[in-house]
Amino acid sequence: MTDAPRKILVTSALPYANGSIHMGHLVEYIQTDIWVRFQKLRGHKCIYVCASDAHGTPIMIKARELGVTPEELTSRFSEEFVRDFAAFGVDFDNYHTTHSPENEALTVEMFEALRAAGDIYTKTIEQAYDEEEGMFLPDRFVRGTCPFCETADQYGDACENCSKTYTPADLIDPVSVISGTTPVTRESEHYFFRLSEYEDRLRAWMKSATLDKNAVAKLDEWFDAGLQDWDISRDAPYFGFRIPGTEDKYFYVWLDAPVGYPASFRNLCERRGDLDFDEYWRPGHDTEVYHFIGKDIMYFHMLFWPAVLEGSGFRTPTSVYAHGFLTVNGFKMSKSRGTFIKARTYLDNLDPSYLRYYYAAKLGPTIEDIDLNLDDFVARVNADLVGKLVNIASRCAGFINKRFDGRLSGALPDQALFEEFGAASGTLAEHYERREYSKAMRLVMALADKANRYIDENKPWVMIKDEDRLDEVQLVCTQGLNMFRSLMIYLEPVIPAVGDGAKRFLGEDTWRWADASTPLLDATIDKFTPLIKRIEPEQVQRMVEQSKETHDATPADKDDTISIDDFMQVDLRIARIEKAEPVEGADKLLALTLDLGDSTRSVFAGIKAAYTAESLVGRHVVVVANLAPRKMRFGVSEGMVLAAGPGGEDIFLLSADDGAKPGMRVK
Repeated sequence: MTDAPRKILVTSALPYANGSIHMGHLVEYIQTDIWVRFQKLRGHKCIYVCASDAHGTPIMIKARELGVTPEELTSRFSEEFVRDFAAFGVDFDNYHTTHSPENEALTVEMFEALRAAGDIYTKTIEQAYDEEEGMFLPDRFVRGTCPFCETADQYGDACENCSKTYTPADLIDPVSVISGTTPVTRESEHYFFRLSEYEDRLRAWMKSATLDKNAVAKLDEWFDAGLQDWDISRDAPYFGFRIPGTEDKYFYVWLDAPVGYPASFRNLCERRGDLDFDEYWRPGHDTEVYHFIGKDIMYFHMLFWPAVLEGSGFRTPTSVYAHGFLTVNGFKMSKSRGTFIKARTYLDNLDPSYLRYYYAAKLGPTIEDIDLNLDDFVARVNADLVGKLVNIASRCAGFINKRFDGRLSGALPDQALFEEFGAASGTLAEHYERREYSKAMRLVMALADKANRYIDENKPWVMIKDEDRLDEVQLVCTQGLNMFRSLMIYLEPVIPAVGDGAKRFLGEDTWRWADASTPLLDATIDKFTPLIKRIEPEQVQRMVEQSKETHDATPADKDDTISIDDFMQVDLRIARIEKAEPVEGADKLLALTLDLGDSTRSVFAGIKAAYTAESLVGRHVVVVANLAPRKMRFGVSEGMVLAAGPGGEDIFLLSADDGAKPGMRVK
């Protein structure tokens, strides 16, 4: 890694301006802010921009429900975002909105460049249409039963249970989320981007970007499946930018949303006057651009966005860094459990430095999920930040203040020990650069342990009682405070507010990364006051209670467990498949006639990709016999056949042992 100054532009994914920031969002912004602060501390010119994602049907619908304009709604949330991010120490150089003149101009510029290159074409497609509302429905505004695993109440683009993707037309019993009516199918002309033509160029970019291996594996899956051309338009009514030359077509939010990155930077350039937009966003310059994102939007940022940039004459990102999701106490965030915690609720109860440190202690460079275990959160923060780190200063400062007028000695008694702390600079810098924050935190705390052992071994509280050893006390405490100072410099990207307090205490205005290797000697320090307090478990419990909602919980918010009483109500029986045949008009379903011994049942099963109808006749399977009949588009299904697997061809029916008879209960 070179020490030459670098010019770096960094972004985080744009928060969608129709809901408050919560603990899951903060993983990304804290991760990014730590990296940016580290780069600045190293002396690099690092710029951090972001914006609110302000377009799309969900925002249009929510604004209508609240009786405000979309502009008012997104402005309100943007102001909230800025306050919350600032409170958590997330220090943007510029925070903008995608509903801006800069964004519209750049979106149109990219679109026209792609169209001129032949990468934009129009095609008539069929879409779900809500006749009551008079509008075409985005995929996620249609819900119904998954055509693969038959899980009810799924979005129109993907199943949360089996992870299969599909279109709203594939859903069983589709319903409009807006009106509750059954959508019809209508034709509409849309604009498409030829993403399918970019595979070779994207593969070349992937190699240069040195993406995480798990991200590359996922990209390879998409390549193997074949890249699909991307629908980049939406029909009116829609909140967004109208496509030039049309009256009722708008750019899809996922086209103009990532354009928010260069648009926010252009806004900063216009405000500051010392930045060159083209230097960062046109090819051929010695600058770096990095996007920090969640793993759920890798497709857009690692395929669609680089292709759009390259095809329209802009530079591609140096790399894209994806992170995993957040769980709390091992589960998805839940309103009923009080673990769906908004940023503001946290701020009302706890110091942001706690969360910044805890996330850093958990984060690595991969897309693996991290868990916020609230008991571990309390224990680790108290042990590391209070018990180890700040404890070094509190054990030494009092002696310097009371007996030496706050003056540090002019030399260190153990130069070799201090040099160990300075020597960690290179390793820690590598950890930060690679986003291996958890490794950096472990090394810092190992050094903190070493500093505390030094103080324990020298016992300044004992030496202070001997007037002949006062000089030794000053030397030992100066040594301790310098080790503390080095550690605080290393941790400043993680806990900047605590770092600011440490600088004031030590009488310094600013730090550079290299300062950790140079001791502070013969200087006057201020009176020590606690830099951070212990977390009390009651604070966390109060936060959880304030986050609980006992009503209006969505299915995703509910606990993932059922009681044994619930389970005992499920009547599992052996059934023999008497007849199996394809369902006309359904690509995935087979119609099964099941013999349960005392009755026969007709059941639809989404297993056609894995089994032929002929192979199933005579087979014994397990069926939920007391499931309420469900009216489907193709008839009534009177039960459910049990199977396992991710879906498609990988579905495995649960088979009964030899000797099983139709109607037998499964124990």
